[in-house]
Amino acid sequence: MKKTTSRNGFTLIELIIVMVILGIMAAVAVPRYLDSIANAEESAEDAVISAIRNGLKQYANNSLIDNGRPSWPTDPFDALSEKPVGWVNHGTLADADGEWTFIDNADGTGQITHQRADNSRYTWDYNSGIQEDDAGDGFAGDNTAIGTLGNRTPVGVE
Repeated sequence: MKKTTSRNGFTLIELIIVMVILGIMAAVAVPRYLDSIANAEESAEDAVISAIRNGLKQYANNSLIDNGRPSWPTDPFDALSEKPVGWVNHGTLADADGEWTFIDNADGTGQITHQRADNSRYTWDYNSGIQEDDAGDGFAGDNTAIGTLGNRTPVGVE
């Protein structure tokens, strides 16, 4: 009688082929995953900056009604009814993942800063504008201007 043998398991060549296929798939998938994380963080930043811009518009409208002239606050985060997750008020460059800060230059200007999970940092220049009553009559005069909020700038890149 002839003995029949059953084949159990995979051959070495089959295992190597599977490993090569998995390696190729990982080489394609990892960069795409990292790009999607960067895009998600950029979109989250855009949402926070958009909320700040809208808050500043509302703040200027309220100021116009209350004081007779539009103005922006010294700290742009003061224009928000709810601060973004990760906001801290220590006045230095953001230094933790997801942290938002404002650096006040004490002259009506400053920078909004944010640190992403990959430790990259970005800033937005902020200027609250000129808020002076040059004639001393309680009205805006020539020296009143709404401020500006700049575009995203990477920290450390010239």
